[in-house]
Amino acid sequence: MLTNNDILKKLRVALHLKDDDIVEILKLKEFNITKGALNDLFRKDDHPNFKEAGDQILRNFLDGLIIYKRGKKE
Repeated sequence: MLTNNDILKKLRVALHLKDDDIVEILKLKEFNITKGALNDLFRKDDHPNFKEAGDQILRNFLDGLIIYKRGKKE
């Protein structure tokens, strides 16, 4: 079963996104995250600093990704 973290990782690789891009995408939905907190989401699940990505992060990322790729609705 894929976790939210797995989905974020796969999208990052598939879309060739850098950390700055992901931070920018989340800002489009007024969801602020630091690069350090973002890196905690991409760590292996047995790492001491690993953080589980909640539904809110994934939802805001997907909504922001639509804006990032298509532009804002007019």
